[in-house]
Amino acid sequence: MELRQLEHFLAVAEESHFTRAAKRLHIAQSGLSASIRALEVELGAPLFLRTTRQVGLTQAGRALLPEARRTLGSVEAARDAVAAVQGLLRGTLSVGSLQCLHVVHLPAVLARFHELHPGVEIRMRQSGNAELVEDVRVGRLDLAFVTRQPKIADDLRVSTLAGEPLVLACAPGSPFAARESVALPELAGQSFVDFNADWGTRDEVDRALAAAGVERRVAVEVNDVHSLLDFVSFGLGVALVPQSFALKTDRAHFVGLRGDVPVAETVVVRAATACAAATVLLDMVLEARSGRLRAAG
Repeated sequence: MELRQLEHFLAVAEESHFTRAAKRLHIAQSGLSASIRALEVELGAPLFLRTTRQVGLTQAGRALLPEARRTLGSVEAARDAVAAVQGLLRGTLSVGSLQCLHVVHLPAVLARFHELHPGVEIRMRQSGNAELVEDVRVGRLDLAFVTRQPKIADDLRVSTLAGEPLVLACAPGSPFAARESVALPELAGQSFVDFNADWGTRDEVDRALAAAGVERRVAVEVNDVHSLLDFVSFGLGVALVPQSFALKTDRAHFVGLRGDVPVAETVVVRAATACAAATVLLDMVLEARSGRLRAAG
């Protein structure tokens, strides 16, 4: 089995089309088809279900996909490590992030990274926590900024950026707005505004309220911070949000929690064999975070 064959397999799997994959690889379609057939013969199993319009993975192909990504990722990491010794970063850096990353200003850090390492192509996307972690695990992302999850695969490395308490966000006219603090059990029967499942701090809030014995009804689900706070400010529900959200609006009221206060912890997840560019970016993030803390102090 050759690395070239795995690259061909991965391109077809991601494009779901031989013609598009051949164009992406800058090779003839006949050569790509021959390479895939040779790989299938060597493995003793068909890897793709071919139709006139689309190409799908067989069960064997689905099993090979994460291993192919990991293998190619390790090769790329080895090349990058040698390049880094020579003072040169190159290739592609794929980054995933939550929709609202309060602990570090990621656009500024990425801009600085691009300025220092113009030979690296940066790819960035936002999604839910579990999807981002899985994308790192299978090699689609080099690292991701997420809220800590109860279970993260042992083959991934996790670096903590910060933790902050959750607070109650409510409308100015809410009875809670006049309170100094609120206990979680007091929120029973309230309508909630929250993020979609697996988005932002939704999972942490679900766990905290369940532990407090609160069965809640989420009346409004959103996937961005400003919409969440707008719905709250108009009285369509309350929300449990990170304390830093209070800096984003003056139309909602924020009340501290008492008792066992849940904490939203932001972490960086990366593979054990992360590429050199990912390591450099993480160092820059930690440095920016450290500088922010010194300035606050």
